Amino acid sequence: MKKFKVHPNQMSNGVNSMSGHNSIKHSKVPSSEALERVSLAEEMRPTSVAAYVGQEQIIGPNTVLNHLLEKGEIPSMIFWGPPGCGKTSLTNIIATLSKKLTSNNVHIVNLSAANSGVKNIRDAVTEAKNKLKLSDCKTIVFMDEIHCFNKLQQDIFLPHVEAGTFTLIGCTTENPSYSLNPALLSRCRVFMLNKLTKCNITEILHKTIERINGDTLYTQEQTSSKEQFKFHSRTKLKFHIDNNAVQWLAEACDGDARVALNALELAKLMRQADVLKTSSYNNNVTITLKDIKEGLMKAHLLSERETNQSHHLYSALHKSIRAGKKNAVLYWLARIMAVKEDPVNIARRLVRISSEDIGLADPDALGVAVHTMHGCQMIGMPECDVLLGQCALYLAKAPKSRSIYNALKAAEKFILECEDQPAVPLHMRCN
Repeated sequence: MKKFKVHPNQMSNGVNSMSGHNSIKHSKVPSSEALERVSLAEEMRPTSVAAYVGQEQIIGPNTVLNHLLEKGEIPSMIFWGPPGCGKTSLTNIIATLSKKLTSNNVHIVNLSAANSGVKNIRDAVTEAKNKLKLSDCKTIVFMDEIHCFNKLQQDIFLPHVEAGTFTLIGCTTENPSYSLNPALLSRCRVFMLNKLTKCNITEILHKTIERINGDTLYTQEQTSSKEQFKFHSRTKLKFHIDNNAVQWLAEACDGDARVALNALELAKLMRQADVLKTSSYNNNVTITLKDIKEGLMKAHLLSERETNQSHHLYSALHKSIRAGKKNAVLYWLARIMAVKEDPVNIARRLVRISSEDIGLADPDALGVAVHTMHGCQMIGMPECDVLLGQCALYLAKAPKSRSIYNALKAAEKFILECEDQPAVPLHMRCN
């Protein structure tokens, strides 16, 4: 396994000079308008080890990863951990450090397996080879949600990671022992990240509050808040957040920093909108526990909206196949694929439909659906979209029969309603 290596002399200067909010040399300081278009979670993403919160077992002193970064060596690796634990932030730190230590002579490719295919990887390989040949520029490929690639798709990484064409850094929420190709896994170091603690989340929230021009109100300060916040002016808003709200949010987010920051951002935006609606402008805005709870509720609703929508889309596809509406089948299938649903999950639903709604009226339908599911596992998206369309149309045009489904449900109902069931007859028992 080849590694991307930075000269030690460059490393000593780079690590010592990094501060909590350093940015890449060639990047420009964003304007206030640009910052407003960036989510708070993205704005607070650290760019240095010093600004990183939590995961001391991974990036703390005397750890393997810390030693590798100190030596200027960045091997291919996989970060495995629950959502919001800091995987993407860690890759962002590595990208920033790499560019700083090589004077930007490194090419960074950011991809997500949820919306990328084999073609994107081939394009990245071609570009990496050209940059290495023309300017001796190394390439690092960051692949988020790498488990969304099936194991055959993951094979495309193998020769290029082995040859050192690029360094692969993947992030996954799934156990890599099951979701990743063993050959690829053997060429990468795996680092397991833990769920963030309440203290970690609290520290992140306090940093964020300072970033949004705010402070934390404690019990003694809350009693005298009216006397403190008397002046009114058209200056930048000052946010005052109840410490009880901070502590409650740190516990309620269950170790997911992204959920905590999204809830805080929504609470801030709601209170900011309330202030702008009032006739008397007050640049001091207090965010209470009630505001934080409403923000957390809205954050969950926003995150669950796509899930609920996908559920309805699957239902629409199922009913269109049952009714034999071919155009509607293609429409709802395209809608499901547009929200980046796993093609294997779509095919799995088609397998169910082939037995539930077609059954013995066309026994070949089950085989078509199963072969479609295997095909999706083999080639993945976007190449398998035609397989799904072909299968869905086959099921829509096939004769329908729910006799097996209805008979099975009747048998299940009988067993549930009749508590005393007969014993297995002697001639039917195993010898």
